[in-house]
Amino acid sequence: MSFFLVSRLRRSVGHIVCISLPALLAAGSAGAAENPLLRESTLPFGYPHFDLIKEEHFAPAYEQAIAEVLEQSQRIAAQAEEPTFENTIVALERSGRLLERVSRTFSNLNGTVSTPAMQAVEKAMAPKLAAQKDEVFLNDALFARVRALYEKRDTLGLDAESQRLLWRYYRDFVRAGANLGAEQKARLKAINAELASLQATFSQNLLKETNASALLVDTKEELDGLTEAAIASAAAAAKEAGHEGKFLLRLMNTTGQPPLAQLHDRETRARLLAASMERGSRGGEFDNRDIVSRTAALRAERAELLGYKNHAAYIMEDQTAGTPEAVNAMLGRLAPAAVENARQEAADIQALIDEEGEGFLLSASDWAYYAEKVRVSRFAFDESQLKPYFEMNRVLVDGVFFAAEKLYGITFKERHDLPVYEPSVRVFDVFDRDGSQLAIFIADLYARPSKRGGAWMNSYVAQSRLFGTKPVVANHLNVPKPPEGEPTLLTFDEVTTLFHEFGHALHGMFSDVQYPRFTGTTVSRDFVEYPSQVNEMWATWPEVLRNYAKHYQTGKPIPAELLEKVQASEKFNQGFATTEYLAAALLDQAWHQLAIGEVPAPEDVVEFEAEALGAAGVDFPPVPPRYRSTYFSHVFAGGYSAGYYSYIWAEVLDAESVEWFKQNGGLTRANGDHFRKTLLSRGGSADAMDLFRAFRGGEPSIEPLLRRRGLDRSGAE
Repeated sequence: MSFFLVSRLRRSVGHIVCISLPALLAAGSAGAAENPLLRESTLPFGYPHFDLIKEEHFAPAYEQAIAEVLEQSQRIAAQAEEPTFENTIVALERSGRLLERVSRTFSNLNGTVSTPAMQAVEKAMAPKLAAQKDEVFLNDALFARVRALYEKRDTLGLDAESQRLLWRYYRDFVRAGANLGAEQKARLKAINAELASLQATFSQNLLKETNASALLVDTKEELDGLTEAAIASAAAAAKEAGHEGKFLLRLMNTTGQPPLAQLHDRETRARLLAASMERGSRGGEFDNRDIVSRTAALRAERAELLGYKNHAAYIMEDQTAGTPEAVNAMLGRLAPAAVENARQEAADIQALIDEEGEGFLLSASDWAYYAEKVRVSRFAFDESQLKPYFEMNRVLVDGVFFAAEKLYGITFKERHDLPVYEPSVRVFDVFDRDGSQLAIFIADLYARPSKRGGAWMNSYVAQSRLFGTKPVVANHLNVPKPPEGEPTLLTFDEVTTLFHEFGHALHGMFSDVQYPRFTGTTVSRDFVEYPSQVNEMWATWPEVLRNYAKHYQTGKPIPAELLEKVQASEKFNQGFATTEYLAAALLDQAWHQLAIGEVPAPEDVVEFEAEALGAAGVDFPPVPPRYRSTYFSHVFAGGYSAGYYSYIWAEVLDAESVEWFKQNGGLTRANGDHFRKTLLSRGGSADAMDLFRAFRGGEPSIEPLLRRRGLDRSGAE
């Protein structure tokens, strides 16, 4: 990946003694010769030297890498020779390899084993990285060379991927502000630097408060309904936090919290959800309302400066959606049917509450608990019956890997000779269908306080024929670690997530492109989730399920009747699931379709959120948004601003593709090879929708998605 695409930092939080940034710089400078980040790794495939990398290496490595990128770009711009594709575009692709290596390693480790010292580096480097990007893209001489090539692109005799690379560079320069005047460029640089700092602060505030907001419970009775293993984990967490004899329920990054489905005590449920929903908006040092307001205002100003109506219009131009209007139309079509379904589900839950003589109205903190009761009564099974069949290693090896072996002919072999950054991390060699090594895969599946929430894939080394590099990719989940000696049993959602993230990993491992700019998952944001969502289908594919869904004690396969119940319940609670997602996606659009002057003040953030949800018709109190503004890290700290709609946009393609696999025989090598050749291997080297058409053989339709989510009824039109 070229230098300007690696400036985003991942964020997390840790618990070791903080080292000041000057101390880090001094220590790193003194030992620059020993800094492993400043030289190519000697390990296979460029796998990082986790055993040698230390916190103090990052700041000086960043400083040197940034200086190197600027020198390289200036040298390209100052050439006396006329611009050619090789001396300008390919030269840009070749530049910044040190910054790429440093950024990938830092970003990935800062998201998985972060420390206060690393957070100090992040906050210091975020504006510097933004400035570095601006220094390159707002270089008039460099843009002149790119523009000259772009204007005669049809006469250069370039192959298709090279043509696209030239187009991509030109477009990136223009979207970064290369056509602006000097005064406008100065203002743009200031905006970008401030936004980079705001994003880092938002993320760090959120993760610190998420740890600080864990719910402390005094008695075991208040946790009635949780498994003994979950209660033991809560006791261990409390002891670690200095509250021996009590119980600590740590928060996940979403509004909903998993224990809500099991906790019998209504007051505990209410306290847990309140702790989750109040994050970032209750005052104090971790309050994010100022950051939300300022970020939205700066994004609106930048969009206008660049000639766009709003930030959403700026973002959509570079996505498959094209315009905010297209996104609004899709979300607007889905929302009424989703809320209608959610209201019907709420009525069913309320009927059960009334039947039990509880005498209260359904609230958001009650939903998961009573929905699970409805599921049990309707389908005669609950999650506790499934978990014994989903032991984590078996799901990974006999499920996720097995499906990939059947579909693509690849194989896996665990290795123990490469260093890891945390003892529970596992490493696998991945071999292609001809026996040659394809990639290295890292599995980091357990939660810990120093790891950011959620699940994600990243690359330590990206594939590129230009450099002859092969992928080193990682998957990260946040599965609670059981007490010592206990098996790790997954929920069905965690099983699906494991398959989902491996879909991203396949996208990275199968990449077969010339230029790093197009490698793996470097595609439109509203297309990147599509291949990973397709991979979820194999979690319940009969041949795959029979291979991994075996009781962790007896080894017996999951009973057919239990599986039938699971499949029969697939549309259960989809009103809730779709509504909470759409509420977050619509909230994202509400913030980012604002013009300058329309952004609410910090004290009005919560009120604005309520009004936006009401205007969109998704203000149904028992179903709050999956993320509220002050802990919506996807859009205020990550890369999904005005893009959270991407998941359901990609699901349109996913649902179509699942139907294609089913119509063509399912889990076959022929199907896998076709998907790999036409789509997974191509990265961003061609238009995303052209890749979809090459795979599917036609245009997408929303109807399969409506059927999947139970929305193909009145109100969906």
